[in-house]
Amino acid sequence: MKMTFQPKNKQRKREHGWRKRMSTPGGRKVIKARMAKGRKKLTA
Repeated sequence: MKMTFQPKNKQRKREHGWRKRMSTPGGRKVIKARMAKGRKKLTA
């Protein structure tokens, strides 16, 4: 049996990237919250 995490950069960016986050009101809230917390990386 193989490991469950099979990394793919394109898929990761598409699902958790900046453009995907900014495309929904909830996603923009996520970005805002991460900025307020002072995160170095805001998205994948």
